[in-house]
Amino acid sequence: MDTTLPQLAVLPREEWIKTLPQAIVASCVLLLDAEDRILLLRYAAGQPGAGTWGLPGGMLDHGEDPVGAARRELHEETGIVLDDDPRLLGYDHRADVNGTGPVIDFYFHGGVLPAGQAIRRSAEHDAHGLFRLSELETAPLTSRPPTLLALHTAARSGTVVCLREGQPL
Repeated sequence: MDTTLPQLAVLPREEWIKTLPQAIVASCVLLLDAEDRILLLRYAAGQPGAGTWGLPGGMLDHGEDPVGAARRELHEETGIVLDDDPRLLGYDHRADVNGTGPVIDFYFHGGVLPAGQAIRRSAEHDAHGLFRLSELETAPLTSRPPTLLALHTAARSGTVVCLREGQPL
């Protein structure tokens, strides 16, 4: 009886890495005003998600970390520059988004908007607004109301939330 183990092929690291799961990574920023309303942006016609409202944010650029992407996306989409790094609110793992595969969204709290803060929208958006949680149930959103509620709660309480498919774990 042959008791030798079969030889396993060992892939070079660069080939092995290609076999690992791939995911899109994005960062979003939650900003509140003094009345606890959430800043949302509406996607313009011709954009994916046209007509829906979402948090400022987007995908990481090559070599960029989630905090850097949050700061960059917030500035690109609203003209707002944060003085300090935003605080991590949590993450959401979605198994498949529009057939592109898994997405991991990092969420950050950018603080409280000063009264009268000007918003300079990018061409990607055609409107912005401040929304109370109670107004989100009927609004067309890119994130579900439970996601925004969990993020709002984490921002107000100083906690972190882990989400799966937009739902707290």
